[in-house]
Amino acid sequence: MTQANTLKGEQLLARFKALDSFLLEHQTLWRPRPFNHQHLPWEARHPELARWLRQRSLSDADAHNQPEALPAPSPYPQIASEATRLSAVGELSTVELKPAPARLNVDVPGRKWQQIEAFGQHLNFIRTPRHWLDWCAGKGHLGRRLLQQDQTLTCLEFDPQLVDAGQQLSQHHHLLADHRLQDVMAADAAAQLQPGHTAVALHACGDLHVRLMQLASSVGCRQLAIAPCCYNRTATPTYQPLSTAAAASTLSLSLDDLGLPLSETVTAGARVRRQRDTSMARRLGFDLLQRRLRQEDEYLPTPSLPSAWLEKPFADYCRDLAALKGLSTNEEHDWHALEAAGQQRLAEVRNLELVRNLFRRPLELWLVLDRALFLQEHGYVVELGVFCGHHLTPRNLMLLAEQK
Repeated sequence: MTQANTLKGEQLLARFKALDSFLLEHQTLWRPRPFNHQHLPWEARHPELARWLRQRSLSDADAHNQPEALPAPSPYPQIASEATRLSAVGELSTVELKPAPARLNVDVPGRKWQQIEAFGQHLNFIRTPRHWLDWCAGKGHLGRRLLQQDQTLTCLEFDPQLVDAGQQLSQHHHLLADHRLQDVMAADAAAQLQPGHTAVALHACGDLHVRLMQLASSVGCRQLAIAPCCYNRTATPTYQPLSTAAAASTLSLSLDDLGLPLSETVTAGARVRRQRDTSMARRLGFDLLQRRLRQEDEYLPTPSLPSAWLEKPFADYCRDLAALKGLSTNEEHDWHALEAAGQQRLAEVRNLELVRNLFRRPLELWLVLDRALFLQEHGYVVELGVFCGHHLTPRNLMLLAEQK
C-alpha cells in the first residue's frame, strides 16, 4: 500500500467532493442507527449481509474495532475499500520540539500529555511563531509546552478556577504566560485576537473551534493549528456549513449524524465497557417493552440514568423507567425473557453498527475538509493531516493554516 499524503491546495476540494458523493450515495446505510430500529431500511436490499451480521455474537462484534477488515458479504467489502481509500490522509511533517522543562507535565494525564507532545511536534509553520494563543486553554498545558524563549503566550479559558490554576502553574515554572478569563463565544472575544497571534486549539469542542476559525480569519491571525473534536456540540439543530463547497452540497446533517465520528473510543477500560454493555442491553430490553406498552413500533428516547440504576433488578429498572416516561407496567411481563431479548438485541445492534462505522472516518474527514476550505477561502494556505497515532486518540486530524 502506498503511503498516504497530507491534503493541501486543490486536493482539499477534490477530496471533499469525492467524499460528498460517497456519503450521499450511501446515506441509507449510515444514517439509521441500529439502536433505534428493530429492522434497518437497508436490510431488505442486502438480506445476505443482514443475516450474516445478525447471527454473530457480541464478542464477534467487539473483535472488530477496524470494521473495514471484516470478511462480510457484498456489498460490505466494496464499501469498506472505498471508505478506506477516501479516508486516507498522511502524517504532517514534524519539527524539532525542545525537551520539556522538568516536571512541566505534572498534573497532566499521560495520554493527554502524549497528545500535546505530538501536536507540538507537527507545528511546521513557515514563519516562527512569536505569540501563542491557547484557545479554550484549561490550565494552559498546551501553551506552556509550546512556549520557547523570546515568545509570549496568552491562554483564554472560561472557567475561573482553571484560569487561576493555570496562572499558578505558569508562575511556578517561571514562564511569562497571561491567563485570561474569557467566554470565547461572547461578543467581546474578538478583542483577544491579534494579527500576530498563532492560535492553537487541541480538541476544542464543536462551536468552540469553529468560533476560533471565524474570529481568527476575521482579525487576520497569521497562523492557526486546530485538532477538531465533538462536531455535534453545536447550538443549532442541524450542521451549518462553513465553506462554499459544503453550502452547495445537498448533504444535510443532524446532531445524530454529527455524533457518528465520535462513536469510536480507544480509551475505555474493561469495567467501563462492561457497564456500557449492561446499560445498552437494558435499554434495548426496555425498548422492546415500551413498543409493546405503547403499541407503537417506534423508538422512544429515554434520559441518561445514574449508574446506580444498573444495580436494580431488571424488572424494577423497567418499571421505574416506564414511570419516568409516563407508561403503565401494571400487567405481568416475563422479565427474564425480556432481559435476555435485550442482550440478544445488543449483539445484533453492535454487529449491524459495523456497516455504519465504515462511514465514521469519511464523515469526519468531510467535516474537517469543510473547515479547511473555509480557511482557504479566507486567505490561508492550509494543510490537513494526522498528528498522532490512532491509539492516542481517534480525533487525530489536524489543520495547519498560515496567512499567505
